[in-house]
Amino acid sequence: MKHQVTAPLAWLAFWIGLTHMTVSAAQPPGRAPGWIDISAPIDPRTTPVYPGNAPVKLDFMRDYAKGDRLALSAYSLGAHTGTHVDAPLHFVKGGTPVDKVSLEAFVGPARVIDCSADATVIDAAELNKHQWKGAQRILFRTRNSRQGWMTDPTFHEDFTYLAPDAARLLADAGVQLVGIDYLSIEKFHSPEPKAHLALLSKGIPVVEGLSLKDVTPGDYDLIVLPLRVVDHEAAPARAILKQR
Repeated sequence: MKHQVTAPLAWLAFWIGLTHMTVSAAQPPGRAPGWIDISAPIDPRTTPVYPGNAPVKLDFMRDYAKGDRLALSAYSLGAHTGTHVDAPLHFVKGGTPVDKVSLEAFVGPARVIDCSADATVIDAAELNKHQWKGAQRILFRTRNSRQGWMTDPTFHEDFTYLAPDAARLLADAGVQLVGIDYLSIEKFHSPEPKAHLALLSKGIPVVEGLSLKDVTPGDYDLIVLPLRVVDHEAAPARAILKQR
């Protein structure tokens, strides 16, 4: 009986000690060691909204400041708010909805490409200035990030976008995911969504609204987790990187 009591107590003491060491060595809450959060914050004061999309509303239904005994929140926002994932269904009739896109596309090696400082479009010529071939997932860091537009509530119509010829090169190369650092990969007021279709028609999800201001170019491990919204064409997501 002594052995049966002592073993659990010894294990409990070991676990408490391990937990204490882990917490002591940990980084501030919300940041995993080595991981970089590349998700844009969702805040009505700083979040840009693509024209025609739903506004961001964050409210407290219960609030300590009002004398309530708990805090209880309500969110109202569009599927394309902040950092988000476009699923094939977004522009492909009968395409895969966001909850059915394979998680394999969202987790794995990724390459951050730092586009030319003055590039207003990522076309085939701009793409081929960089070492992109062989990368499974590609994230574009552009002047959008350098100017901090994902935390500027003013919508900038002249954002750097992905041209259809570059999108087709990526799709034909078999990339699994493409990301960019503003609210769309498509040129603003483009008459047709050719860049989207080049990727989404081949089942390649698109991550838009990334926050890459403080990220250096190179190879990383990527995790993007869109909300599991059933049968819809897009969803907000949390995205993180770890340098390889």
